[in-house]
Amino acid sequence: MKAIHQYTQAYFLGIGGIGMSAICRYFHEIGMKVGGYDKTETSLTRELSELGIEITFNENIEAIPQWVIDKIEETLFVITPAIPKEHPQKCWLEEKQMNLLKRAEVLGLITQNSTCLAVAGTHGKTTTSTLLAHILHELNWEFSAFLGGISSNFNSNYIKNSGKSADTSTPIVIVEADEFDRSFHKLFPNAAIITAIDADHLDIYETKEAFEEAFHIFARQVQKSDRNSLFVNQDLNWPKELTTQTYGFAANSDYAIGNIQIKEGSYHFEITNQQKSFAFKAGLPGYHNVLNAGAAIALCNSYLNIPLADLVKPIANFKGVKRRFEYLVNQPMAVVIDDYAHHPEELNMIINSVKDLYPEKKITGVFQPHLFSRTQDFAQEFAQSLEQLDKLYLLEIYPAREKPIPGITSSYIVSLMQKEGAQVISKEAFLDVVRFEKPEVLLILGAGDIDTLRQPLIEIYE
Repeated sequence: MKAIHQYTQAYFLGIGGIGMSAICRYFHEIGMKVGGYDKTETSLTRELSELGIEITFNENIEAIPQWVIDKIEETLFVITPAIPKEHPQKCWLEEKQMNLLKRAEVLGLITQNSTCLAVAGTHGKTTTSTLLAHILHELNWEFSAFLGGISSNFNSNYIKNSGKSADTSTPIVIVEADEFDRSFHKLFPNAAIITAIDADHLDIYETKEAFEEAFHIFARQVQKSDRNSLFVNQDLNWPKELTTQTYGFAANSDYAIGNIQIKEGSYHFEITNQQKSFAFKAGLPGYHNVLNAGAAIALCNSYLNIPLADLVKPIANFKGVKRRFEYLVNQPMAVVIDDYAHHPEELNMIINSVKDLYPEKKITGVFQPHLFSRTQDFAQEFAQSLEQLDKLYLLEIYPAREKPIPGITSSYIVSLMQKEGAQVISKEAFLDVVRFEKPEVLLILGAGDIDTLRQPLIEIYE
């Protein structure tokens, strides 16, 4: 496989993906000619086009730009798993024996000569990696970050800061280590965080045990050094032979989170390490975000040698990631929160956090299941998580890359619920319901195209 500097240009199949577009921005910034294909125009593709990046929404071979064909041997081809096997451009490039690299493989190339900080986990990796980037930016360190979401502080999924050099021998690069199709096995980070290993993607891994073992393999790929380099949630069922630093709510964690209080809608907590405690205020609400903050604090303090006192301000002014516990409306009489939650455990986290914040209010949720396979694997767990809402509406399943599975529908989740009243509904009908009922606390939940409800809901409440 060639090194990055041996390519003069790059072409992306699935250029509008959140992780793909971050790499696209990086290549554009370093002077490579960049273009790509995507199925539909989005805000992300429009932003890339405004940078001068050539994008086609035509999947036919004829739509591949001539500059790609003219210098095909000098072109790095990057592909997302969402591209179907029969995609014409993909098939043509394979016939030409071009090497199509996945996002994780490209990140592996980019981070080869860097100090790579990676965040892995079923949930929390986007918020935690974005928080790491925010901290280093606040402290004016030199780094680059490739994120799986749009940072609210920077309004981008690619962040670069040319500040002071760290006491690491190479530049710092922050990445998300994605467990989907074992992508994170392409990474060999200098330091890593593992936030959660709740089973997911069982269409690929088949068993919970195989899923967990994939994380153990990733952990063994973290490079050994004289610093603590692997930081794991204390609550995980983690092999003792994998030397780690732990963080979490348990008192025996190396970075123990305690004395959590909710004051005026904000979460305040303490971190105790080696009998020394520091008080923090979380920039984001929710116990899960306190946990994410604990992970970032542990790595920054133990691996990057940043004093705990220097982390207090960055933790407090972190605005989070779009679609991660994001307030769309925050008024005395009405609250609308948008969240990417698409796994039962993620739903539990946000629903319980919102209940703690608004104990006297009725909580309504609209949820769009993501993937037929995930719905099939966790239908009972989805039903139990969603039962905690006072009122529930479900959109039909967002298929993403999958074909339908007979009998696996949103109505199937409803049939498993012990609590009556949940309703499967279209987006248009749901907006009509909101216009009429104006729920006092409304949660928008899911990882598909449910985000198209955001602007209409803001306008309804305004």
